[in-house]
Amino acid sequence: MARNKEALVLLLDVGPSMHGVLQEVENICSTLVHKKLVYNRSDEIGVVLFGTKETCNELAKELGGYKHVVVAHDIKVVDEETTHALQNLPRGTSPGDFMDAIVVGLDMLIRKFGNMKRKQRMCLITDAQHPLRDPPQGTKKDQVDTIADQMKRHEIKMDCIVFRESGVRHNAVMDENDQLLYHFRERSVAKVVQVDSPTSLLGALRTRNVLPVTVFRGDMEVNSNFRIKVWVYKKTSEEKFPTLKKYSDKAPASDKFASHEVKVDYEYKSVLEPDTVVPPDQRIKGYLYGPQVVPISSAEWEAVKFKPEKGVKLLGFTDRSSIFRHYFMKDVFSFVPEPGNTKAAVAVSALARALSEMNKVAILRCVWRQGQGNVALGVLTPNISSVKNVPDSFYFNILPFAEDIREFQFRSFSSLPSSSQPTEEQQEAADNLVRMLDLAPPGREEILKPDFTPNPMLERFYRFLDLKSKQPDANVPPLDKCLKKITEPDPDVIDYQAPLIKTLGNAFELKENPKKKKARTQDRLTYTGADDQAKLLEEPSAKKVGVLEVIYPPKERVGEIGNRNPVQDFEAMLAQRSSSTWVHKAIEEMQKYITALIQDSRDGDNHQKALECLVALRKACIIEQEPKEYNEFLSKLYQKFRTAEDAKFFQLLSSKNASLISKEEAPDSNVPEEMARNFYLKSEPSSQ
Repeated sequence: MARNKEALVLLLDVGPSMHGVLQEVENICSTLVHKKLVYNRSDEIGVVLFGTKETCNELAKELGGYKHVVVAHDIKVVDEETTHALQNLPRGTSPGDFMDAIVVGLDMLIRKFGNMKRKQRMCLITDAQHPLRDPPQGTKKDQVDTIADQMKRHEIKMDCIVFRESGVRHNAVMDENDQLLYHFRERSVAKVVQVDSPTSLLGALRTRNVLPVTVFRGDMEVNSNFRIKVWVYKKTSEEKFPTLKKYSDKAPASDKFASHEVKVDYEYKSVLEPDTVVPPDQRIKGYLYGPQVVPISSAEWEAVKFKPEKGVKLLGFTDRSSIFRHYFMKDVFSFVPEPGNTKAAVAVSALARALSEMNKVAILRCVWRQGQGNVALGVLTPNISSVKNVPDSFYFNILPFAEDIREFQFRSFSSLPSSSQPTEEQQEAADNLVRMLDLAPPGREEILKPDFTPNPMLERFYRFLDLKSKQPDANVPPLDKCLKKITEPDPDVIDYQAPLIKTLGNAFELKENPKKKKARTQDRLTYTGADDQAKLLEEPSAKKVGVLEVIYPPKERVGEIGNRNPVQDFEAMLAQRSSSTWVHKAIEEMQKYITALIQDSRDGDNHQKALECLVALRKACIIEQEPKEYNEFLSKLYQKFRTAEDAKFFQLLSSKNASLISKEEAPDSNVPEEMARNFYLKSEPSSQ
């Protein structure tokens, strides 16, 4: 039995006090099933409902008792039947007894697997507001101990999610139930989480089980004589969309064994001989160095490749205040002492507590595995444990090198004239807006806690994927109300604080910003600074014309591209805009001029000027949202002049990255980035 397969029993409270949140319970459990169908198709799930009017479970039949507990779905491999069992949950009429439900779920797992070694888990979702029945013998706490002993014997874990809306007054029954659930946690067989909103409930259940895997096991070297045995895990990682696969419907419908897999083969052809396929043994990687390509063989690359030794070395210590939070890069790692190594645990604890008391952090140099091509430089932050029998540890965040840092300088408001600075009334209105939308207001619990806030895009994707599996022609459904609370401001807060928003609008002069179509050339195709533009626009002669028209007065405008200053003539034509077709006319004239330059070129004497014109044309087509014009022109140019004599011109274009305009540069383009990057290599894919 594979160790990463899991058997899960969902224990769902459907009693009267849970009716208002059962829709969210259905959503969270359905999302769990959807993810298992994508990532863990061999996992098994069972469903137990308690608080129902009926009673249907094996223990009730054999021993009696265990009333109002129904096994809605036996433990089976996840499929569509599992999804159906979690939809339209019945609205029970009796108070739920979660202790009976736990015993029934435990019995199901033991009957199914016995002493088989595999991951087994129960998940309890309840409000724990109703009194539990007294056990036949002993106290309720003794009953918890008995259940916990059985769970430990069979290596069964439990997640307890207690839902209680904010404002619900605690009573003696709730306190007793909480103590019983916390006693499960003290026996190290359960985790208990309390949530107070339907949105938090969506994120409380662990819908995908990711097996923790060490990225490093070895010594953390403090100096040549002092090393600590540590294990390093990834603590956080980005959750991404599942990989979509290409599917082919070309196989005959009668072929039951067709894989429908799409394979793509690439043929590489020479620029000088377009009809000749270059075999792999005649291809070599190269690097652009100016206008030329420098070939480097795999043996040479291996010889110069940086090959650091595997290991973790402590470089030194620094004040915690000197490491800014926005310096942290990538994922977070957790450094823990080697399990079972008492000396390592003591050493890690001593170092972590010393750093915490002195408000310091450590700087580490890490190479996780042998042969790794890069070195991670990061900061080690102490994590002092507050849980008994859990050792102290460290959090590790990767820091940027000097080349990774981007400094963005912004002018301060204090450097502006007094007329451009906010008044006291405006500043107060802005402060009030921040206070009213504060997600962690003083004296109240934080709203949208990261631990309990699911990714709305992923949640919606899995629900739509399930819908498309049943209805291929289904449209995208509207956004769920709980997901709306994550992606949109709370309407209750907005309505309640409407006077503050109105005050903010009255404090500032608000003007409508009309949408301009293809008018960005005047702002971006200029070589004047912002201050110079403002001065030019204040002059009488510049009131009715754009910035570029000031630089090139009307008397110097041209209707065609000249040889003296072709780029400036082109920009002047773009700035003129005397009609709606003027932009297309300017682009067409520049295309004719570039073509003529290449045709009349001898020994490459016109190549540099043609490159400058092509770069200007490319920039203008991006700004004017005409990427198709440029891409078609460049493709025709390449087909016409890719002879041996003009091949150097396209090598020059490749060195200057003057390739096709990709989707990343212009949304209107239909050229992928990889295709644009490899345009001059002319790799021609052939599908099979």
